[in-house]
Amino acid sequence: MDGRNRDDIKIGQEVAIVEKHNQRSGELTEGFVARILTNSKFHPHGIKVMTEDGIVGRVKKIIDSKD
Repeated sequence: MDGRNRDDIKIGQEVAIVEKHNQRSGELTEGFVARILTNSKFHPHGIKVMTEDGIVGRVKKIIDSKD
């Protein structure tokens, strides 16, 4: 699952995000969602989140999809 739909992302879920300074290289950072920063239901580049480590980036992949 990709991270373009806000409804797919939950607090505490493990995700792979791309930080602003890594957008060109596409380097992903893994972490657990602490806050969802994007208000809209959909974003074409990924929903912006903050991880528990304080890292901010756009979700590119949802690693843990507990339903």
